[in-house]
Order: sequence, then structure tokens, then C-alpha cells
Amino acid sequence: MVRSISGAFVEKLGLEYPVLSDGGNSVAGQFGLVHTLPETLQPIYSKFGIDLAKANGDTSHQLPLPATYILDQEGVVTFSYVDADYTIRLDPDVMLTELDALLER
Repeated sequence: MVRSISGAFVEKLGLEYPVLSDGGNSVAGQFGLVHTLPETLQPIYSKFGIDLAKANGDTSHQLPLPATYILDQEGVVTFSYVDADYTIRLDPDVMLTELDALLER
């Protein structure tokens, strides 16, 4: 179930738009964006203070891949981006170009 992320987070960052959290990675799973952290890496994450069980609210040790989707006013996906390497993110200039193109339609 998708639920609103804490108001404190939104306030801390001064966000002026809706922010959602994907509890249990249910939506990410529907998009095929979830992978399970291998058991060999779980202790390493713990050493870095990353508590996936707390963050996810379960013991699945699942992580979503970061993805970017642009939807038109009808809710149709007009652009999508995902990279299997979670450290590679969409260049903001590419997203802005895609948004400009959508506005011109």
C-alpha cells in the first residue's frame, strides 16, 4: 500500500509537492523493480547502520531500484528510466527535456 511519507521529512526538506512512500515495496514490485539483498551483504549493510527491516517494515531485505516515470494528465506513462546499477540516476536535464516535450504535445 502506498502511503504518505512522514510530514517531518517533507518539512525538513521544504517540499511543496506530494511525496509518497512505498511500504513493503508493493508498487516497486508491480513494476519489477525489487530485488532481495543477498545474505552475504546483509551484515555489511548492518555495519553501515542500514536497518532494512526497520526501513521496510518487514524482514524481506528487499530493495527497490530507483526509477523515474513521467505521466501525462491522463496518467499514461510517457517516459520511463531505470538502470540496474542503482548508483546511476537519470540526468535532471534529460527529465526536464522530456517534461518540456510533454508540455508541447
